[in-house]
Amino acid sequence: MHHHYEHFWLDPKFWVAVSFAVFAALAIKLAWGKVTAMLDGRGQRISAELAEAARLRQEAEDMLRQAEAERQAAMAEAEALIERAKAEAERVAATAAADAQAQAARREKMAMDRIAAAEASAVAEVRNAAAEVATIAARNLIAESFSAEDDAAMIDQAVTELPKALRAA
Repeated sequence: MHHHYEHFWLDPKFWVAVSFAVFAALAIKLAWGKVTAMLDGRGQRISAELAEAARLRQEAEDMLRQAEAERQAAMAEAEALIERAKAEAERVAATAAADAQAQAARREKMAMDRIAAAEASAVAEVRNAAAEVATIAARNLIAESFSAEDDAAMIDQAVTELPKALRAA
């Protein structure tokens, strides 16, 4: 049974369609506000997250620059420390070499002094021994070859020549 209505507004299908359209329009209007509010909120969250990411990136770049500057400062300080250590080592080595050279020179001088003293002592001993031998030989020779009168004449001659010998010396 199909009814055909004279005017379309009398047809229940028309009113169902109209009520559906009104319902859909109201639903879309209400839902549109909620959807746009949700999308706006999400957009704001994304913007905030992007701003936070940009801030964190800037912070990381600043920290990287600071770390690089600190690394360069530490490298410069380490190089300066190495240079100071090298200079100190060279100074200590030079001082040690100079001290060793001075000590060697002192030991050489002491050895030379000991050698000179030993040489002088040996020469003195040889002279003393030679003088003793000469004295003994002269005494023996004189005792054998001269008489008491010859001795007295020689002593008198030596005494008379003594002032001349003292002036010559």
